[in-house]
Amino acid sequence: MKVIVIDDEILAVEFLERQLKQLPNIEIVGKYSDVRMGRAEILHTPVDVIFLDIGLPGMNGIELAKEIKRKRPGVSIVFVTAFNDYAVQAFELEALDYVVKPVSVQRLAKTIERIRNRMRSQPETEVAAVEPSSSSGIRINLFRQVMIEGSSGEYKLLQWRTNKAQELFLYLLQHRGQPVRKSMLIEVLWPEYELDRVYGQLYNTVYHVRQTLRPFLNYLKLATVAEGYILQLHNVLVDVDEWKRMQSSLDAPSGETVRDYLRVIETYTGDYLGEYDYWWLESERERLKTSWLQTAFALASWFEKQGMTGEAENCYLKICDIFPQEERSHFALMQIYAGLQMNNKVMLQYSRLENVMREELGVEPSIPIIEWFESWKKKIRINI
Repeated sequence: MKVIVIDDEILAVEFLERQLKQLPNIEIVGKYSDVRMGRAEILHTPVDVIFLDIGLPGMNGIELAKEIKRKRPGVSIVFVTAFNDYAVQAFELEALDYVVKPVSVQRLAKTIERIRNRMRSQPETEVAAVEPSSSSGIRINLFRQVMIEGSSGEYKLLQWRTNKAQELFLYLLQHRGQPVRKSMLIEVLWPEYELDRVYGQLYNTVYHVRQTLRPFLNYLKLATVAEGYILQLHNVLVDVDEWKRMQSSLDAPSGETVRDYLRVIETYTGDYLGEYDYWWLESERERLKTSWLQTAFALASWFEKQGMTGEAENCYLKICDIFPQEERSHFALMQIYAGLQMNNKVMLQYSRLENVMREELGVEPSIPIIEWFESWKKKIRINI
């Protein structure tokens, strides 16, 4: 179940996130204390449930919920607030639930169960039967997995006849707007076959891709060109392309650009096509990951220089959350906590790093980190 949390109080967002993480099969795909940023992302991020604070600055949560229900009628909304005064208005909007802060895990479990029951009772809609009605264009999301916008504004997975049809589409989508030779497609999809014997499979797979894309013919067209194919996009906004433009336009971190940095960091919702295990994706996936890490570390470093320790901590925690094997973020947190004389947090962060490296990579933390940690223990006279 994919969840987004919006609350203008960062502590409230973090508290609710911790409570939700104690429940099984919950994936938090977005959390926002900046209401404008949350509003911008919530209308096109694939999500099942929105936990929404009512008392938001600049826009009442009730009004935001009305907008969401108009554009995303299938999304479940759960209001979270410190007051009971809005209960009637909340349920008039067909909110699935209404909970009062501080929310207990037991109360959240009941809410989640209600949502699961509702989702089970709703019939699934075939993506192939959905045709976008907007003449202004559609969106495609490539972070995590391919999600395409349907007529209701919600995002759906495309249903593929075969695994090869899916891989062919994804390969052409990665090379969108560029002609790809048939010989290259065969080399990628059927490397074990002789070239002359596999053209029939290629043509059959192309046919299945075109059949799946028929409802989106005004936006996605698989065209034949000399010796190959090209996937043409018309009036399609791709989230990865949008992210690249935002990231490449960033100036150095400053008070004027901090919101732009935060937006770039928050809108990276997972690895590029992270749900698909194709070798040819790795290069682009790694390039985008490196760009995101550079952005996140640059902002965190700027926060530290400004003495904004809490904001720097949040950046490093975000890095640890998305890329737990990134040692630099763990080390930076340890140094922040050491400077604040938060000795228990230093110990805990080192333990987390140690567990991640051992369990996922089968190695110990880097020698410079181990040496720093041992030196720090001696300084504070901790004997472990």
